[in-house]
Amino acid sequence: MEIDQHYRALGVDTLSQRLGGVEAVASRVGGEPTSWDIREVGDGNLNLVFIVSGDVGSVVVKQALPYVRMVGESWPLPIYRAHFEYYALVRQAKRAPGIAPEVYYFDKPQALFVMEYLHPHTILRRKLINGERVAQLGETIGQFCARTAFRGSELSLSSPEKKADVGLFSGNVAIPAITESLVFTDPYYGAEMNHHTPELSPVVDELRRNARLKAKVQRLLMKFTSNTETMLHGDLHSGSIMATDTDVRVIDPEFSQYGPMAFDLGMAVANFLMAYFSQPAHRLEDELEAYQAWILEVIEACFTRFDAEFRHLWQTERTGILFPKSLFEEQGNSADDACDALLEEIRLDALAYCGIEMHRRVLSLAHNADFEEIKDTALRAKLEARNVLMGQTLIMEPEAYCDLNALADLAKAYNQQEVL
Repeated sequence: MEIDQHYRALGVDTLSQRLGGVEAVASRVGGEPTSWDIREVGDGNLNLVFIVSGDVGSVVVKQALPYVRMVGESWPLPIYRAHFEYYALVRQAKRAPGIAPEVYYFDKPQALFVMEYLHPHTILRRKLINGERVAQLGETIGQFCARTAFRGSELSLSSPEKKADVGLFSGNVAIPAITESLVFTDPYYGAEMNHHTPELSPVVDELRRNARLKAKVQRLLMKFTSNTETMLHGDLHSGSIMATDTDVRVIDPEFSQYGPMAFDLGMAVANFLMAYFSQPAHRLEDELEAYQAWILEVIEACFTRFDAEFRHLWQTERTGILFPKSLFEEQGNSADDACDALLEEIRLDALAYCGIEMHRRVLSLAHNADFEEIKDTALRAKLEARNVLMGQTLIMEPEAYCDLNALADLAKAYNQQEVL
């Protein structure tokens, strides 16, 4: 793993000295660098993250470490992942304006960038655990997924531009390898870093004996590794979304790569479903039903807005080599049926990817706080089991739940099922 000889990990005591002379930083923070308030807030799995505040304002500084932060130096990881996160943020700003944080400064050798401080935004997962509602949450995520999916594909991009971008992101080898193992493979056997709630073991053992399920998951992994339809966020979970009560932003695209259009949508919906299933441990009985119903509305809005925005872009921005208007509208044919068929395929795959993400977040590494913060392990296992079994159903039978009413009914059924 090659690292620039001048690379040095940032610290609270060295950050102002190293970035104080950078105009893009100093002008937005203000005051003397020696007086900056610097706080390390990196509670994620991989990187160093700091909030830097001064007389004028605040910025976020993010730097990649040469290893996985949550594990340590025993798991090396290339610092070039910061380069691809920067490239992804730039593209997201163009393809889905106003959702990703603005980047002010990028230092490639140091694997760091400085970006917009989102305030008073907080991590969405915490808001969902706390029972808070966010206006237009599903609509914003659905729109973000549709815009990035469509505009990052050859439905919109020219063939040379798309192929150049695929070539660029193909250099991001180590990060996709994490997804390929932790998401698609490790949950389905006794991988070294796996862990799960002990009381969940009967469900886990049965899941891992299901050869048909594992074969379907591996077919979906084949799509993930070989299909370069569009640029993905790659890790669109509720910890990669920040929100106020009325504004939604998407952060942390360091897992970005080119892959299937359905992947980000499926990942996001999976995290909403995990929030749904964990709610009995977080809500009082008189609040529970209404809040779970709201989460199901978020999921419906996510799919509905994805479809609506994708159809709009199909009509107004279909300028790439795929489904060209010369084959359809210019010959007096409608391309609506082709769009319908593509959206159906995307939804089928999104539901299956959703099921896989529901499994990995309770069986593999890097669990969700939605379940992990439940101290009563028997209750946690009961709620996780509902999540695991619905995930299995979505992987095995996605075509049965393309109808959003059927999907909501399935969630409600598992929410009442005594499985342990």
